Amino acid sequence: MFRIEAKMMPRFLEAVCLIVVIIAIMALCIAKLDAPPHMPILISIMLLMVYGLFKKVAYKDLEKGLIEGASAGLGAIFIFFFIGVLISSWLMSGTIPTFIYLGFELITPHFFYAIVFLVTCMVGVAIGSSLTTTATVGVAFIGMASAMDISLAVTAGAIVSGAFFGDKMSPLSDTTNLSSAIVGVDLFVHIKNMCWTTVPAFILSFILYAIMSPTATLHNKSKIASFQQGLLDTGMIHWYTFIPLGVLILLTLKKAPAIMTLAASSAVAIVITYFHHTYGAGDVMNILFNGYTSETGIQDIDSLLTRGGINSMMFTIGLVILALSMGGLLFTLGIVQTILLKVETIFRSVGSVITGAALTAVSINTLIGEQYLSILLTSEAFQSQFQKVGLQNKNLARVAEDAGTVVNPLIPWSVCGIFITKVLGVPTIDYLPFALFCLLSPILTIVFGWTGKTLSYLPKEQVKN
Repeated sequence: MFRIEAKMMPRFLEAVCLIVVIIAIMALCIAKLDAPPHMPILISIMLLMVYGLFKKVAYKDLEKGLIEGASAGLGAIFIFFFIGVLISSWLMSGTIPTFIYLGFELITPHFFYAIVFLVTCMVGVAIGSSLTTTATVGVAFIGMASAMDISLAVTAGAIVSGAFFGDKMSPLSDTTNLSSAIVGVDLFVHIKNMCWTTVPAFILSFILYAIMSPTATLHNKSKIASFQQGLLDTGMIHWYTFIPLGVLILLTLKKAPAIMTLAASSAVAIVITYFHHTYGAGDVMNILFNGYTSETGIQDIDSLLTRGGINSMMFTIGLVILALSMGGLLFTLGIVQTILLKVETIFRSVGSVITGAALTAVSINTLIGEQYLSILLTSEAFQSQFQKVGLQNKNLARVAEDAGTVVNPLIPWSVCGIFITKVLGVPTIDYLPFALFCLLSPILTIVFGWTGKTLSYLPKEQVKN
């Protein structure tokens, strides 16, 4: 968005006041009124339009800023369409159900917290949704912990950590696709680059959960058993359902474009579907658009497997368009530039730029409570600064996820925090100290920023002065 020309440069205090007002609107609408995030963004857009007109900025310039801001997300939007298709095709073929079934096979009476973390990681990666993972298998684990009379807070922390590991690392995740697309980085390059901070955070979390696990025997496995039986009854649990996943991995290793990789894997999944189920061509088209509908009769299974389709991406696509349009206005009115120019002297080194980006993502999560905005605004605001210190954009995408995606569930008034507290019955403040992966990720990204380890640099001729 730095290519958008500022039509005015407000005073620093004026720019800060506008940002504070927008944050207040977001916090009030999302946390107090329980409104979808689209509405406060739309209100903020109208506020900025009125402010721009009051400052004698031409309406055509404001409209151009909206359009140019939204156009920055077109790459992400096209990928979201294919993500919706991939999810529904993987559900049809049995790829996701088989992956989940194998995850439940790992449950043992020992190392309970560690296994909960590992299984929710696997399910999260398989379906690409932290909230769906939490609301289904997470609820099952909470029930088991309650039956064994062990800490619900630690169990909830392990569930949240695993679910958001999946949300961060899954190629099906909207936040992962958004982070890569908004800064122009290939999806699988982004996922690979995130491994530098994610793998250490995963290993440390797993070890700590294993140490913290109680020695109690796992007496009640009935809910997990019902999950597994329900999955088996679908008739989709087969070894060959991993073929679409193999295609995805193979094309990723071959560095094929993300859209072509997702399309090829989806096509293979549709073919695999006919190994155990026959759909008409019209039915397939309908599922790919509206999503797969599970009809096992088991509520938890149906809730887990009823999803996907292009239509399911419309909420996210609408939010991305509105948020980026607001960003376009912020740049057109010179608000972001004014604030960055004031604090630019602070961000002169690689470590300080990465720390600034991480703290910005955390602050947006804390003040606004919205995961997507923390990624979008941080990515847009810091692209130029990352280039000035010689860092490739994939570093910024990683920081946005490390300090944006996984921090949202730790904020009691955030969208994720409120949802998780409702479905698990554990207050956010109780599970927060035990959501180890979510706590370690932003810390590690800042540490690596100051040490210079795992960072990718631009060629000298591309570094901005």
